[in-house]
Amino acid sequence: MTAQAPAVQALGAVHRRRLRAMWRSAGWPCQDMVEVELLAAGCLERVRHATGHETLRVTDAGLAVLADAVSRHRAARNAHEALVERVACEMTRAGRIAWRGLALRAKVEERWTLAMPDVFSIRHTTVEEWLEPVVHEVKVRRADLLCDLKRAGKRAAYLQLAGECWYVIREGIAEPQEIPAECGVLVAREDDGRLDAARPAPRRAMRLPFAAWMALARATPVEGWRHDESQALLGAAGEPGGA
Repeated sequence: MTAQAPAVQALGAVHRRRLRAMWRSAGWPCQDMVEVELLAAGCLERVRHATGHETLRVTDAGLAVLADAVSRHRAARNAHEALVERVACEMTRAGRIAWRGLALRAKVEERWTLAMPDVFSIRHTTVEEWLEPVVHEVKVRRADLLCDLKRAGKRAAYLQLAGECWYVIREGIAEPQEIPAECGVLVAREDDGRLDAARPAPRRAMRLPFAAWMALARATPVEGWRHDESQALLGAAGEPGGA
């Protein structure tokens, strides 16, 4: 098992996907190079049946790879959700109404696409011109961030729905200059929990599309925007019609 450890460590996402598929299946071989590498790493083994046909079975080493992948995915997911919650709470403390996991339709290059920002927020106001819709996209892993940065259409959809678009990144996973210039950058500090603005987001005046209004009407905002603290912030701003 010790001799196989380097081969196991070299396995990537495609190998883990194949292991999951093999675990759920009857074990029929594909006979491709991914399978060869899994066999060489000791994550799969061949089983010859009395009828002469051969199937594959996930070994204990393969199960350990799957269990490790599940554990790391769960930890990353928990860290992501915790940071999303922190950003949403910060928005409500600033006197804004925030939503998590909204599904919003946006038109990009004459095609409709579905945008799902981690946090979407607007100012608590009855004056449409003062809404200032903002999108926050949260990333806690560098691999996820780099994959997301390749999706220019996703950012274009966000910019159709918000006057500002921010990436919120966990400290250490990227430098602010790696983020496209049309987006601001907030860095989530690990030591004190602060969200530091590494670069401001360009602000654009815009009005929410009718489809976005309908999506907001059907969704439930993050609890907290009704609290007295938020109301006090609004009152201190002296905004007419703020309640």
